[in-house]
Amino acid sequence: MGAGHEYAAGTAAPSGLPAARLLGRLALDDPEFEIRMREALERAEKWLQACSHDALDPRVGALTGHLAAAGGKRLRPLLVLLGAEFGDPWADGVTQAAAIAELVHIASLYHDDVMDGAATRHGVPSAHARFGERAAVLGGDWLLVRAAQLAADLGPAAVHLNAQAAGRLVAGQLRELAGPGPDEDPVTHYFHVAAGKTAALLAMSLGIGAVQAGAPAPAIAALTEYGDQLGIAFQIADDLLDLRAPAELTGKERGKDLLAGVASLPVLLAREGAGPDGSTASDSSGVEGADAELRALLAAGPVPPADLPRALDLFERSGALAETEAVMHRRLDRARTALCVLPDLPARRALLALCDYVALRTS
Repeated sequence: MGAGHEYAAGTAAPSGLPAARLLGRLALDDPEFEIRMREALERAEKWLQACSHDALDPRVGALTGHLAAAGGKRLRPLLVLLGAEFGDPWADGVTQAAAIAELVHIASLYHDDVMDGAATRHGVPSAHARFGERAAVLGGDWLLVRAAQLAADLGPAAVHLNAQAAGRLVAGQLRELAGPGPDEDPVTHYFHVAAGKTAALLAMSLGIGAVQAGAPAPAIAALTEYGDQLGIAFQIADDLLDLRAPAELTGKERGKDLLAGVASLPVLLAREGAGPDGSTASDSSGVEGADAELRALLAAGPVPPADLPRALDLFERSGALAETEAVMHRRLDRARTALCVLPDLPARRALLALCDYVALRTS
């Protein structure tokens, strides 16, 4: 860690990190492994907080450190550390790699919140709500630069993975902004967007951890494939949660994506009245009636606030949610299959349990 990155002697390490709590929920029954991972997460958190606030002007530090200080799941640093378990987890640069993954993620949140007009993030005002849109965009840019600087310190492989993930993130955001092309299937377009906006960084997190730890090439390939599949499943799970989960669980109003006109996978499948393979969602006449009414309601674009309760009720009775769940589980199965080549380590069991966690979030 470079000058200015160490906490003062005697300063307590961050505790109670959400990623550490997630480890406990995975029911690994391996206390020694969990303790070691918690300690590694705390070291990564120190790096993250220092790097996100590391600016010559304290006013810039307040901007760039805003969301890092607010918290978050810290899933990506956890994935970096799990990926490193298939090599030497104590290798130089593993902790810095965990910070890189989260810096890129936070940068994407700064930009996403400006594009979406989001007022809050992690329970605090979003960066653009507090500092203004132009400052928030530049703050996100600075975080991407800081991540690139850290990657350059680690070597060419880290630089390549960081640049590749950043490119996929931007491409995914641009695809979403442009929408599907005239001859492009909207569901196919959805998966391209999810692969860039969500899956790219999960795959990079696992890959950079494994690379930095010197893991063998087959393990690196398996972990990145797992990250791609898990990331798409994660996005689908978020789509389902928007329609099902109460605000106290997700931190946002139920059906917010419907009000914003977001083309989530359940919305796309409801509009089509069929699954990605062309099959109808159900043969039940009651379900077909709900599907038809829902298609009519969604055809006009964003759902009016007055119609939101009816739309949510129709989704529960339609076949779109069941088909969406089926697609999510297929992606999770692909993620599990990717792990078959890896040795039976606690980290592999944690990654398998993470698939179960994603599935349970939506049930």
